[in-house]
Amino acid sequence: MNKCKVILLFALTFMIFSQVRAQQPNITAKKVYRPVHTYSIVARDPETGHMGVAVQSHWFSVGSLVTWAEAGVGAVATQSLVDVTYGKLGLDLMRAGRSATQALAALKVADPSPEIRQVAMIDANGNVAAHTGEKCIPDAGHIVGDNFSVQANLMLNKKVWPAMRDAYQKTAGDLADKMLAALEAAQNVGGDIRGKQSAAILIVKGESTGKPWEDRVMELRIEDHPTPIKELKRLVKLHRAYDHMNKGDLAIEHNDVEGALKEYGAAQELFPEHLEMKFWQAVSLVNAGRVDDSLPIFKEIFAKEHNWAILIPRLAEVDILPKDDAVIDRILSVATKKVMKDTH
Repeated sequence: MNKCKVILLFALTFMIFSQVRAQQPNITAKKVYRPVHTYSIVARDPETGHMGVAVQSHWFSVGSLVTWAEAGVGAVATQSLVDVTYGKLGLDLMRAGRSATQALAALKVADPSPEIRQVAMIDANGNVAAHTGEKCIPDAGHIVGDNFSVQANLMLNKKVWPAMRDAYQKTAGDLADKMLAALEAAQNVGGDIRGKQSAAILIVKGESTGKPWEDRVMELRIEDHPTPIKELKRLVKLHRAYDHMNKGDLAIEHNDVEGALKEYGAAQELFPEHLEMKFWQAVSLVNAGRVDDSLPIFKEIFAKEHNWAILIPRLAEVDILPKDDAVIDRILSVATKKVMKDTH
């Protein structure tokens, strides 16, 4: 790196660090820190570059405070007596070129009460840093591993974070699978001494496209639930199914009927009783010239919810189904009620 770049990077880091120090007095004067005692994991998949955070706590809407991530930058979990600025400013520092270790060190220096914080960070290069303050409520601790960190405080026992590490390392699958396994393992050995209430998962891409809506791989929150991890797992599965649905819609947009049929079918395999997934699979069958194969599916859907039958003529109007009265009549013939084609 040439001298000019070094000077520029130093100046930018100093500016962000100065911003942190300037903001802290106002924060401590005006804000009561929220006691988000919890267990979490930050991790990076070295194959895809995806980075993420997953968390569970006996605290309402834990994901709105603890989880932070940005594509091409890094991921942060900030908890215990949580200072949310560790999330935002941690990402700022890593975006400016600081490693996770350097970013966390700078924020701890600027924090008047680092002893009550628990924070973990991972950057886009896989560097990991974690901190458990000496005044975090026991049992509390963390383990930093290769491309991940697990951390917990106010736990029933000291088995929690080692169990998270073991589950993460031993579980096959993608980043979401492995992080969810870590959360489950924590709960299975005791988890939060207070119980369970909310959970969240946030995953971003390893490189930024400049389009945040494309860079966010997954963002799901369970705000209040008796079994938040179980519900989070269900939503992750549903998210994957709808990812197939979205790809099917894109295929339809590009007149790739066979591609759409494949994607809608994959979605239905994940949630076989989901009416909308069945419906779009049936629509794809019609567009593939397989009207006979679509009719039993349409019949089942119309019997459970007649409004799907009302939708059929409307799809023909906008070329999502053929503008062929004979085809539309065949589809509507399996409806249990008469459908008026001019219904709007």
